[in-house]
Amino acid sequence: MTGLKLSALDADDLDVISAAVQDALVAVRDCAYFKDERQFVLLLNRFRWEADPTVEAAHSRTHSALVFNEVTAVHHHDIPLGQPDRMLELLAVAQENDRSVTLRFAAGRAIRLEIGRLACHLGDVGEPWATPWKPAHPVD
Repeated sequence: MTGLKLSALDADDLDVISAAVQDALVAVRDCAYFKDERQFVLLLNRFRWEADPTVEAAHSRTHSALVFNEVTAVHHHDIPLGQPDRMLELLAVAQENDRSVTLRFAAGRAIRLEIGRLACHLGDVGEPWATPWKPAHPVD
């Protein structure tokens, strides 16, 4: 089994990555800004929306790394930095303008990255595992 590997160099590419990471779970401790390297990294527990349930387990998750390069600053909105074990549910990733990307989480939480240019990579790590739960969102 080959894991998912995607790169984003423009907003359209980032939309594809956003769809792939929708409903990923990430611990606060697994979000890191490496200022000297100008990288922001999230280690995710990603729901595999692309998996074919007729071939594989009904639903599955995998560990993934989401990496942003050329990051010049990171701003947090309601991220509980003092609670490193707190789990966040990633809902979407969007390029707001040429110089920023926002990671939107459930409960109104967000991380905004200031970037020199968009250079993002998503890669699965390890083997997927079955899960009985498929994320669902209420329809208004």
